[in-house]
Amino acid sequence: MQSDVLITGMGIISALGNNVDENLVSLKLKKSGIGNIKHLDTKHKNEFKVGEVNLSNPQMLDKLDISTDNYKKYTRTSLLGIIAAKEAFYNAGLNKEDLKLRIGVISATTVGGMDKTETDYFSKNYKSGFIHTHPSGDPADKIADFLEITGYRTTLTTACSSAANAIIHGAGLIKHNIVDIVLAGGTDALCKFTLNGFNSLMILDKNPCKPFDKDRQGLNLGEGAGFLVMESDKSAAGRGVTPLCKLSGYANANDAYHQTASSPEGEGAYISMLNALKMSKFNPDDIDYINAHGTGTNNNDLSEGIAIKRIFENKIPPFGSTKSFTGHTLGAAAAVEAVISILAIKHGMIYPNLNFKNLIDELNLSPVTDLKMNVKINNVLSNSFGFGGNNSTLVFSKYE
Repeated sequence: MQSDVLITGMGIISALGNNVDENLVSLKLKKSGIGNIKHLDTKHKNEFKVGEVNLSNPQMLDKLDISTDNYKKYTRTSLLGIIAAKEAFYNAGLNKEDLKLRIGVISATTVGGMDKTETDYFSKNYKSGFIHTHPSGDPADKIADFLEITGYRTTLTTACSSAANAIIHGAGLIKHNIVDIVLAGGTDALCKFTLNGFNSLMILDKNPCKPFDKDRQGLNLGEGAGFLVMESDKSAAGRGVTPLCKLSGYANANDAYHQTASSPEGEGAYISMLNALKMSKFNPDDIDYINAHGTGTNNNDLSEGIAIKRIFENKIPPFGSTKSFTGHTLGAAAAVEAVISILAIKHGMIYPNLNFKNLIDELNLSPVTDLKMNVKINNVLSNSFGFGGNNSTLVFSKYE
């Protein structure tokens, strides 16, 4: 008999704050983290708005009590990941005594160690260690080593659905009794490659993004990390911990429509949401809030909106995009938004889709535009869609 997958811990660092509590405060205050570039060394510093983590790399090393003599071993991506993973680990009540359990680490990323490589390679700083920290698997290794986890570890990279697929993979490991506990999530840092790449696609907004708005101009890139501690009901009961919530459904689908664009009918998004609902055994009416992918690009928001209408028809639950708070954190996005979704369940909150003013003509759908408090939320559906049509949906539910 397959076990339920329970969430017993969570950690986050984003433009909204350096831990769960700081992120929650910013959300409650409707305070966006999107602003001017401070840390990334780019000629576009005064041109684009981003969701940048407030801490510098030396400040993160200090926060983690890592000697600055070892700075060569760590990229910004890895440091962000360690901070969020460490918070999730201890938030779940885990400690060094629990390392005897079968614990896995699954980290997602798109950038990997690119932020260090692009700086040191072009400055010919070949002794900086970037060759060893460049691979996408380096953050997972650094997280596992920092927490002294020696069991299963792997890295997933499926563009902007990466962290959702890390969570899905972790759930599979638990259900098939391969591990007892999984630390799953994603981490990505801002870097020149992604900023220039998205700029070349002409989908960056120079102002704060406005998802699902008729006059949307594109996305704001962000950075950060989010991690969840997931475990079987048997493991949670054995440790005597109270779960934060349950992962009741999930699905991944690929419409293979285009390298970067979503299909006009929202086919991949429709299939991933439909199959996640089927796994959870929920009807569309059971969903209390949709944390939409909502990048603010012309293509995504229209396609996702069409898919939402196909699933929910005339009974669309409150929905919105929290990327208007954090920016699009790419490979970390689904994990950052998973933490935000769990906070919605835990605190009875529905977040505003910031900067929305005008309905998209083809959709006639309005996201939530003001903070809603003291709302009974049992089930949140969270979407994360990636280039190449890799679409994933997670359903989080109140644990009772």
